[in-house]
Amino acid sequence: MNAASLLNRFLQNNTHKPKTLPTNAKALTNKILIHLSSGHLKKAVSILFASPLPFPSFLYARLFQICSSNLAIVEARKVESHLVTFATTPPVFLLNRAIETYGKCGCFDDALELFEEMPQRDGGSWNAMITAYAQGGCAERALWLFSCMNKSAVAANEITFASVLGSCAAVLALSLSRQIHGLLVKNGFCCNVILGSSIVDIYGKCRVINDARRMFDEIKNPNSVSWNVIVRRYLEMGDEEEAVVMFFKMIRINVRPLNFTFSNALISCSSIFAIKEGLQIHGVSVKIAFEENEVVMTSLIDMYAKCGNLEDAHRLFDRPGSKNVFSWTAMVSGYAMRGRTREARELFNEMPQQSVVSWNAMLAGYARFFQWEEALDLVFRMRRATKDIDHVTLGLILNVCAGLSDIELGKQIHGFVYRHGFYSNLFVGNALLDMYGKCGSLRSSRIWFLEMGRWRDRVSWNALITSYARHGLSEEAMMMFGEMQWETTPSEFTFGTLLAACANIFALEQGKQIHGHMIRKGYKIDVVVRGALVDMYSKCRCLEYAINVFKKAPSRDLFLWNSMFLGCAHNGRGREVLELFVLLQEEGVRPDHITFQGVLLACIGEGFIDLGRQYFQSMSNEYCIIPRLEHYECMIELFARYGFMDELEDFIQNIPFDPTVPMLTRIFDACREHGHSSLGEWTAQRLNELNSLTPYRFEILSESNLGT
Repeated sequence: MNAASLLNRFLQNNTHKPKTLPTNAKALTNKILIHLSSGHLKKAVSILFASPLPFPSFLYARLFQICSSNLAIVEARKVESHLVTFATTPPVFLLNRAIETYGKCGCFDDALELFEEMPQRDGGSWNAMITAYAQGGCAERALWLFSCMNKSAVAANEITFASVLGSCAAVLALSLSRQIHGLLVKNGFCCNVILGSSIVDIYGKCRVINDARRMFDEIKNPNSVSWNVIVRRYLEMGDEEEAVVMFFKMIRINVRPLNFTFSNALISCSSIFAIKEGLQIHGVSVKIAFEENEVVMTSLIDMYAKCGNLEDAHRLFDRPGSKNVFSWTAMVSGYAMRGRTREARELFNEMPQQSVVSWNAMLAGYARFFQWEEALDLVFRMRRATKDIDHVTLGLILNVCAGLSDIELGKQIHGFVYRHGFYSNLFVGNALLDMYGKCGSLRSSRIWFLEMGRWRDRVSWNALITSYARHGLSEEAMMMFGEMQWETTPSEFTFGTLLAACANIFALEQGKQIHGHMIRKGYKIDVVVRGALVDMYSKCRCLEYAINVFKKAPSRDLFLWNSMFLGCAHNGRGREVLELFVLLQEEGVRPDHITFQGVLLACIGEGFIDLGRQYFQSMSNEYCIIPRLEHYECMIELFARYGFMDELEDFIQNIPFDPTVPMLTRIFDACREHGHSSLGEWTAQRLNELNSLTPYRFEILSESNLGT
């Protein structure tokens, strides 16, 4: 028979009713208290359990408190058994303490059994049971019990609501949270800062950040916990700017931040590269003596590293007490993601303890800068050094496989994913899709996509569509887009891929439909999508549409400029390219090799020989851009098309590499057409050396030959 059953029996058949505490019980009480003061809980409980006498209520309460603090479940059961056996009428508040103790020890069945056997319960009994479930991670059972409490017409108090709101936050019960919010207002608890902060927390976790902000603004005197909650929730919603704004509002009204509030604000600065605001937060931390706090110091190092201020990050990192696994990882990541992988690797090798996050940071740096061989070497070292591996590691390894086009290694990783239970991880699944697509195994990509089933999302669809579009299967990509809309909504990235597919197959009508769909559905047309639109309209010979899209851009990056340059050049509008180049310079945008390819194509189209020569020379002289193969091909075409054979001969003699067969063939044809014997014979000789199977013999084309 357990303690709860004993309770019921002794309350119904109470034959032992002492009126006063026996004298020897007082002596035993003092002895028990002495043992408790000495930290000998087991001896104290043994004395109590062996005594067939009732003890004063304060002693039971003290024993329950100590059992709870020490998670001493065996002693707690003994104390409760003695209480219900020898107390005349066990006070409800002591039984509530017993329930709380069972809850703290994680023995929810014992707590619930005692709760259900109690002949009388008060609000404290319900609170004890609800709190036990809430703090023990049984949020749904806590909410169920709260529902039972309401049906029993027992009034909830602040303690009840605090536990219930915590449970709502754990299971994201938004609808119930709104109802409880109404109850708080109805019962006059809306001014309680703890409960108000809990409501803010729930709304933020449920991603209704506007409601969270409204609730926060209704709190009359938000404390540091309230501010920490709202800053954290803005950060989690991806609104880092507002998180930083709220931090500075907190400082202006002289509320002292928690160390985690500093951390959240600094993480927000890292995410948006707000180095100026990060410096100000650093200043605040120094002013209120928080800089030496480990959490704050680590966040400062991470902020400086991610914002590219590696010198300041290293200065903080070198301070005594600043080095821990998190700050080491922040430094490694900072150097690696800035392309300084050698320094990152040196720091990584010096780490006294390397976590899976540290390995991932180093691997991500190699992958970001296409250092595939170094990345692969690091993967092998990681497998020898540790068995720890997570979904991020697998995603990065699959990225390396894609970069190396090593489908065999990719298949081995696929097998590892199955054997170690990662196959249902969406991040890993999408990385597998991307790997198969980039390695050209579209069949494997499609099979894995179908196997993903209900786990896949729009990133999965994007990966598959991109794979088909990348391999020239634009029509298949368009068909998949139709299938995609039955399952999920497309993103801006999807439309960018589809517009590129339309450009490849000159599908103007479909491109227009996609453009119209984005406008009707309110999609954001960012610079990437705008560039894809310009490219699509240009290739489909609708240059006016392309120019219109370009002009409406609120801001233009180099990708968009280049799309417009090449679009105009390929549509025979060379003069517009040259005008745009002047405008690009006025706006302070620095051209790259693609820009100059467009400019040189424009010069070819318009026959601007001298101007083309000037632009070619300015690449290296003014912009420090080393001309590439395509630029040399443009200059050869420029001279050859318009018969500037002497200039062409000089150009070929100064070319810093051996001309390719296509270059020589174009020169040979130009020499025949324009009658340039010396260069023509030299070109024929070079072609014959490179390709003896089809000999070239130079002869000047006659008028009759030209006619035929």
